Amino acid sequence: MPTWLIVVLVIVALIVVYVISVYNGLVSLRNKVKDQYSQIDVELKRRFDLVPNLVETVKGYTKHEKSTLEDVVKARNSYVSASNMSDQLKADGELTNAISKLFALSESYPDLKANENFNKLQDELSSIEQKIVYARQFYNDSVMNLNNKIERFPSNIIANMFNFKKQDFFEASSEERQNVKVKF
Repeated sequence: MPTWLIVVLVIVALIVVYVISVYNGLVSLRNKVKDQYSQIDVELKRRFDLVPNLVETVKGYTKHEKSTLEDVVKARNSYVSASNMSDQLKADGELTNAISKLFALSESYPDLKANENFNKLQDELSSIEQKIVYARQFYNDSVMNLNNKIERFPSNIIANMFNFKKQDFFEASSEERQNVKVKF
């Protein structure tokens, strides 16, 4: 076998190994993004399961604060009916705002603040909110890694060959970026 043929075969083999390696890396990163998104979803589900209990507890003390409670329920239902990731993330932001208003209401009702069930639910919801923040951060880190791999040369060639697409970051809505105003 001629030497030039051996060199060509070695080069082709190295290219094939490289393509396989990059492809597998892209698949791993894409799956990590999906996994991290599902972690956000898990925490949101926990929060959504908790919200009706919180609303019912608050209802007993704040009968005339109907609009705030309706906003919480409406935002929760928006998430449930969302058909894609973008709509889910938007609905999540709406629910976060509604819950913060609900907690602000508790300051106006000393009996509510003293209620053991409300305090327990509020603590649990605060814990879930913290987990959601971390899950969002890990999701965005995973998206950044995938997007970097898709955009960088020479892996971008393989990403384009196999139709890998950039993913969207989780971003706060313009409402969530504003300072929270609490009125009593």
